Amino acid sequence: MAEAPRLDAPGGGAAPGASAPSHTDGPFTPGAAAPAGRAAAGTAAALGVTGRPGGPGATDRPAARGADAATGRAAADATTGRARAGVRVVPSWLWGVPPVVVLALVFLYPLALVVQQSLTPENGGGGGAFDAYASVFSSHGFREALGTTVWLAVGATVGCLALGFALALVIAFVPFPGAKGVAKFIDVFLSFPSFLITLALLFIYGTVGMANGVWSDLTGAADGPFHFLATPWGVLLAEITYFTPFVMRPLLAAFSQLDTAQLEVASSLGAKPARIIRRVILPEALPALAAGGSLVLVMCLNEFGIVLFTGAKDVTTLPMLVYGKAILESDYSAACVVAVVNIAISVGLFGLYRVVSKRAGA
Repeated sequence: MAEAPRLDAPGGGAAPGASAPSHTDGPFTPGAAAPAGRAAAGTAAALGVTGRPGGPGATDRPAARGADAATGRAAADATTGRARAGVRVVPSWLWGVPPVVVLALVFLYPLALVVQQSLTPENGGGGGAFDAYASVFSSHGFREALGTTVWLAVGATVGCLALGFALALVIAFVPFPGAKGVAKFIDVFLSFPSFLITLALLFIYGTVGMANGVWSDLTGAADGPFHFLATPWGVLLAEITYFTPFVMRPLLAAFSQLDTAQLEVASSLGAKPARIIRRVILPEALPALAAGGSLVLVMCLNEFGIVLFTGAKDVTTLPMLVYGKAILESDYSAACVVAVVNIAISVGLFGLYRVVSKRAGA
């Protein structure tokens, strides 16, 4: 029986830790060695062998470094876990207590006081809890204020949708110098207070405004014909002027996402601009129109500054009725009843706005 070759024998391979020979018996041919090396590496990878084909002492150094790093991280995690073993973890729900407490103090508690006052009999009498509601609902002033509030809010919303859609079309699809500047100005306009727009309209269409002054200079009349600003139509004009940018902003965002290739194809097929707007642009703009219109409806329902600054004495909305009952008549029970009704309508419309905005992707 032949003796097995020893690892320390001259022809049996290098012993572990021995240096590799510095020469070979024949000429080195890279073309022959490289495929063999790649094949060996592929086979080792397929078999899951971590050692290199160079010998039993060679290992995959990146894999070894990765294993060492994983071991170090595990040791660090174990140390951190032992360090934190004695620390009590704060429940996640506890972090929500401070904002809830602040919200309850600054909003929910005053709102609860309003509801409580609306259920309190007037002058501490022995009437029922809902006597104030029955008295307010049966009054002609409340029904008139409710009707005025609804038709002004709906009319302003329709006007804002029509005007905002037309202006957004011009800014988005009609190239003209300064279009980007106008779009940026709309964002700034959203931060303006409502009474500022009303004052601007008073300077133009007021009793002593510019329009009446020009009319008097041209005709010699002592009084001009423009007195509509103190009527419901003046309030409607002021609300449309102020709230139209709230419709334009989501529309411009929707138009920026519209594929212009659709417009080019429709135009190449001979479609007129009105047909392109009706069949291509309008369907894409409906979600933005619905979201913007819902927001404007909620804000118009609660608008107080515009009605007050126009000086429209014959225009009484629900916010104006609350002001009149509380400040002018000192009837706090009736004022709280109207306020509760206004809040209920506003919350309902806001819920509608959130549903529409969610479906529109806003």
